[in-house]
Amino acid sequence: MKKGVYQHYKGAKYWVERVVKHSETEESLVIYQALYGEFDWWARPLSMFKESVDINGESIPRFEWLKAERN
Repeated sequence: MKKGVYQHYKGAKYWVERVVKHSETEESLVIYQALYGEFDWWARPLSMFKESVDINGESIPRFEWLKAERN
């Protein structure tokens, strides 16, 4: 998975830092930071991060890669 700026299908942008392993389950988790508000850090299962969502009958990525730099 590429490090960089991704856009959520609802419009918000996030900085993806890295993919890590959960210490108990070894599930891959994406570590990412909101590029708005308090700039909080989040973790989400990689499988969920990469999945598509159905919007008005169209399948689109939950997160779409935009660029490698924050600015």
